[in-house]
Amino acid sequence: MVSYVNALLYGVGGLVVAGMALLVALQERLVYVPVLPGLTKSYPITPARLRLTYEDVWLHSSDGVRLHAWFIKLFPHCRGPTLLFFQENAGNIAHRLEMVRIMLQKLQCNVFMLSYRGYGASEGYPSQHGIIKDAQVALDHLSQRTDIDTSRIVVFGRSLGGAVGTVVTKNNPDKVAALIVENTFTSILDMAGVLLPFLKWFIGGSGSKGPKALNFLVRSPWSTIDVIGEVKQPILFLSGLQDEMIPPSHMQMLYAKAAAHNKQCVFVEFPTGMHMDTWLTGGDNYWRTVQEFLQQHVPAKNDDESSHTDRAWLSSKILNYLTARQVPLGRG
Repeated sequence: MVSYVNALLYGVGGLVVAGMALLVALQERLVYVPVLPGLTKSYPITPARLRLTYEDVWLHSSDGVRLHAWFIKLFPHCRGPTLLFFQENAGNIAHRLEMVRIMLQKLQCNVFMLSYRGYGASEGYPSQHGIIKDAQVALDHLSQRTDIDTSRIVVFGRSLGGAVGTVVTKNNPDKVAALIVENTFTSILDMAGVLLPFLKWFIGGSGSKGPKALNFLVRSPWSTIDVIGEVKQPILFLSGLQDEMIPPSHMQMLYAKAAAHNKQCVFVEFPTGMHMDTWLTGGDNYWRTVQEFLQQHVPAKNDDESSHTDRAWLSSKILNYLTARQVPLGRG
């Protein structure tokens, strides 16, 4: 009996030690995946491949890290909403270009895509404190531009990007008009138990019932659940119910926490949405949901001069296209 108890204690101890070793050695690799297996860190394509009007933007974070971003505009003089997009944890911003191309068409907006430190062409190594600095300098850059309507900046974060976006939105009520969160976790502390089930007995977020004895080892906790309740701006929650990576219950808990303090929260579920493709499987309903949210909280202004400029630019593009293809004008 004694030997059995000893063996059990040694087994539990072994699990704890193994969990600690995994956390210390591998946690950054689990949370941040700048390079997908079999690919390189560089961008496989640029917005030019999709014939998008864009600008390469180089920034320096507050700790000196050099960052890269793409600012993609619907029109050169577009005064529509500007979405500050924060991506998921894996790959780089080039892997989101097809989604952004459709986003511009459906939402009539501009999109600013930031490469976190250690991702794409940005320098440095990813960490929670570092990425929060990166997000802040990206927002500061946008808020100082004169070619956009800075009162219509909306933060859009997916998965890890939702955690990033929640922090920067909470910290900047005067610069961010609204927040969109898609398929985001309550915290990395809670996700540890999802990825490695035995760890749920030792690691957990604020809502966890476990002892949380190993929480101190987690360097990037990203406790979105503890931040979302402090966001004062309108929030749209987009949840894919077939999410195979983050349990949809995380989004439900985030919404409940936010809605208890913020009456401008909207929660929308997409029955067939998985972690990465909710925007695709959601179809027109997905884009209509986002569009209605933007129309309500960052409505268009009466700017006849800007609208006239955009229409003139579009007309010139159509004329150039028809001329290049030698299509006779005036014939149907």
